[in-house]
Amino acid sequence: MEEKEIKQEMGQEEALFATAIDETCKPLRTGDVVQGRVIQITPTEVIVDIGFKADGVIPVGELSEDTTMNPEDIVKVDDVIDVFVVRVNDGEGTVTLSKKKMDSIRGWKILEEAYENKTVLHGKVTATVNGGIIVVSEGVSVFVPASLANDRYLKNLDSLVGKEVPFIIINMEQRRRKIVGNVKAVLQEENKRRSDAFWAEVEVGKKYVGEVKSVMPFGVFVDIGGVQGLVHVSELSWQRVKNPADVMKEGDQVEVFVIEAKRADPENGQKNDRISLGYRKPEDNPWIIAENELHVGDVRQVKVVKNMDFGTFVEVIPGIEGLIHISQIANYRVKKPSDELTVGQVVDAQITDINFETKKISLSIRALLPAPEVAPEAEAPATEETDAE
Repeated sequence: MEEKEIKQEMGQEEALFATAIDETCKPLRTGDVVQGRVIQITPTEVIVDIGFKADGVIPVGELSEDTTMNPEDIVKVDDVIDVFVVRVNDGEGTVTLSKKKMDSIRGWKILEEAYENKTVLHGKVTATVNGGIIVVSEGVSVFVPASLANDRYLKNLDSLVGKEVPFIIINMEQRRRKIVGNVKAVLQEENKRRSDAFWAEVEVGKKYVGEVKSVMPFGVFVDIGGVQGLVHVSELSWQRVKNPADVMKEGDQVEVFVIEAKRADPENGQKNDRISLGYRKPEDNPWIIAENELHVGDVRQVKVVKNMDFGTFVEVIPGIEGLIHISQIANYRVKKPSDELTVGQVVDAQITDINFETKKISLSIRALLPAPEVAPEAEAPATEETDAE
């Protein structure tokens, strides 16, 4: 290579090096927006290479409006991100950056368009505050008043924290950077759409998978697609249920079927929709099982359920009770069933009668006991005539 060419090549390299130096030494000011590459993540900060003489630092509080997230959930090493320059300290050689502010600048524009077009947005509930909740969407915090946070009254708004919710913006104040959202309106509109679809196709016997919304002493309310139906306590199980909470709890996903469905008809006095649901399966009906398992003359072990004045009710098989009449408890006269039998006691009894139409079963303990011994007749006392003989 000739000397002239060597000098030219060296000149180009020097020029490139000088350019790189110039780029590195470019002044960086508060308010600048720069692009950088994530080079390190710690629990308290994220280090970013921004091509400056010093790396930039994003404190964890400046990563996102969602303070519930970990830094690793927001950025990864080698991610290229846009950041906002918060402060440059040449004396310390540090540059403080904010990803949160950058996201907020972009997000504000998106939310402004959504406000103008009445577009439904989605966001994560990050906290409860006095009078409502905070929803973060597109990197921007939105305040939703408690009265607009759900389509039904919630005593405890903390149950919403961490959940994704739909909302519309009902007010924006640019100067105060304040945005107010409404979750309730979106949920009500969605419920109406789903309700109309439900009533258009509902029929008795149709099955649905729904979510348990509330558990009451008399039954359970289940959301089956924009409408709620009641599973009465008697429809929860073929066995006796004292407390519906023993069968279902709020939030459970359950399969139910329609027993009755009547839409509100205010003109005829029906103000509200009425939907009755079943949960217990017809094929599990113990009386169907009983027809195959139980026969007159069978001897079974039964459990005492309740004592009455006229006799004792016992569990013959799960879900089916029978009666042992007071006259059939023992082979002697019984004054009170509770004198002979206690609740929870297991005894042998014979089935003496079954009526599947009336769903009644009669049993007897006495039939299994030996006949009582008859006391011998007393000899007649001697008479004077007898003595005379």
